[in-house]
Parts: sequence; structure tokens; C-alpha cells
Amino acid sequence: MALFDTIHTIGSTVYFVLAVLLAWLSRTPRTNPGAGFWALAIFLGFCGRIALLALGPITNSQSTEIIYAGIIALEKYFLLLGAFKFLNREHYSRPFSLFILAGVMWIVCYWLNIIDRIQFAVGYGIFNSSILLLFAIIAYRERHLVSHPILLATAIICFLFAGHWLTYPALHLYTGWAVPGFIIGTTLVLLLYLTLTSAVLMQFQKRLLDAEQNALDMAYHDPLTGLNNKRYMNTLFEQALVLAMRPHQLLALIYIDLDNFKPINDTAGHSVGDEVLKIIAKRLLDHTRSTDICARVGGDEFVVIATQLESAEHAKQIANKILEQCCADIIVDQHIYHLGASLGVSIYPSHGNDLTQLLQHADEAMYKVKKNGKSGFQVFAG
Repeated sequence: MALFDTIHTIGSTVYFVLAVLLAWLSRTPRTNPGAGFWALAIFLGFCGRIALLALGPITNSQSTEIIYAGIIALEKYFLLLGAFKFLNREHYSRPFSLFILAGVMWIVCYWLNIIDRIQFAVGYGIFNSSILLLFAIIAYRERHLVSHPILLATAIICFLFAGHWLTYPALHLYTGWAVPGFIIGTTLVLLLYLTLTSAVLMQFQKRLLDAEQNALDMAYHDPLTGLNNKRYMNTLFEQALVLAMRPHQLLALIYIDLDNFKPINDTAGHSVGDEVLKIIAKRLLDHTRSTDICARVGGDEFVVIATQLESAEHAKQIANKILEQCCADIIVDQHIYHLGASLGVSIYPSHGNDLTQLLQHADEAMYKVKKNGKSGFQVFAG
């Protein structure tokens, strides 16, 4: 009896700690609702162990076994309901509820003495085993949704736990099975809920990583076009200089100011104007190399930093290619829009040793194109 009490005391204590932890996690904003159901499930497991401590072993009393069986049936209900919520499989809830109802009716039949103790034990063991086996299958099939190792471990533990519940009739057939049976059961319950808690924490970690990535995207990328923003362009330019310092390597900064963009914004609306800018940004990415830097630095102003150039003539070829893409027809909502672009080009190290100088000189070259009728490019002449 002392060992029996020790097992349930340890089990109930750890169950309560896990219930509090999962309940606390479930209160965090935007936490998957499955955590709350699992908190309730393990709390019911705690209540079941308290009932055994208060009423004694289930083998000594039919009423004790009925109370314990009812509590554990509810625990299994919220356990699997939490899994459906956590893995976005709520459509399984209705047929599963009918299965739980059948389990409850089996307990009622035992209470009314319609079935004997051994029949009840066999049916109740199959009931719990089936629930855990279903959880194992779902966790294995959906293991990619959270963390492959954690949900795989959950599936394995549920599979082992399902097998253990099939030994439930042994509690009534062999008196010596009670202690090792509950030790094994307690261990499996703890492992199961530890993996579930880990799955919830893994989702927290994913949310933090996603939030960090979004913050970096907002800090370094233009939210409309996805191109680098002016702030990040400064950092990338320093990296590009490393390549430009190699022998016989040049770097060109191409400042792009779209022509005839404002009339599109004014007549067709800002939503159409945004689509036009997205199309231009995609064309810039598609017609530059992976080593080049594309950035949006203003409303309709872009910068391309072309790296690893062999000559100034190479920079002109790139500028001409960009000009062609900016002047090509743009179709938005079956309407054709005609743009142009004025491009100014400055070359490192001939026209400056830092980004500020190169931007200033490229901007001056671009304004000369504007004054001369727009839609062209010019290399800065110092």
C-alpha cells in the first residue's frame, strides 16, 4: 500500500506541474488552442490519481474503478481533442465524440452490472488503446507540421501506451500487476505530456523566429516590391566593394527614375501604381545577376549596383538592358501602361570611393537625361 501511495503521489505531483505549465502556455496570446485542451487533460489525469489516493486501489472497489474510469475517459477525450486542435484536424472531432460516448456507455453498463468486471476491463482497455492508437497515427502523419522528432516521439509513445492499456484486465486477473502496471502507465503519461509540452514550446520558437525574420524583412527590404531598401543597400555596398577591389574589376551604380509614373498614379489609382512598381522591380531582378544589388530608394526611384564589371562599356550594356525593361509595355488589369526611365550611371572608383559620392554623381547624370528629354541613360562625366 505504501508503494501504491508513493506511485500516485509522485504521478499526481508531476501531472499537476505539467497541467499548470500547459495552462500558463495556453494563456499566451495566439497560442494554439490545443495547449489548453492538453492542460485540462493532464489535470484530469491528476484528479484520477488523487481519487485513487483517496479511495484506494481500483481492484478493491467497483465504485472506485467507475470514478477513475470516468475521469480517465474524459482525460482521453480532451487529449485527442487537443491533438485535433493543435494539428488543425477539427473535422475528426464529431466521429470521435461518438466514440467517447460509446466508452461512457460502457462505463454505465458496468455501473448497472450489465457486464462483469473482466468484461468491463477488456472493453475499457480497448477503448483507451484505440484512442491512443488514433493519436499515434495522427501524430505520425502530421509530424511535418511542428517538429519531426517531437511528433515522431509522440507517435511512438502513444503506440507503446496503446499496447500498455491492453494489459488493463491484468489488474483484476493478477494482483501483482497493479504496481508495475501503474509505474509503466505513469512513466508513459509523463513522457507523452512532456513531448506535447515540447511541441507547444517548439511552436513558440517558430513564432519567435518568424517574427525575427519579419522584423529583418521590414528593416532591410521594401515592403511593396521586396527589393532591398536604402538602409540595407548601404550594408550590401560595403560587401560589393570587396569584389570591386579585385584586379580589373569595376562597380557601377545605376540610378533609375521612372518617367510618366505620376500620371498613372493620378488617373488609375495607387493600387495600379503599386502593381506597376512591383512589375518594374521584378524586371530588375530578372535582368540583373545574382551578384548585383537591386534596391528601391524612393517612390518611383530604384538603384542597381552592378558588380564584377570588366569595363565601363559593360556598365553601359547593363544600363541599356534596364532601360529597355523600364520602357517595355506594362499590363495591369488588361490595361497597357507606357513608362520610360531616366538612368544615371557612376562607376567605382572613377566617380567616387563611397556610396554617397556614387549616388550623388549618378543622380546628377540622371538629371541631365531628364533635361534632355527623358528615357535614356548617361554616364557621369566628372
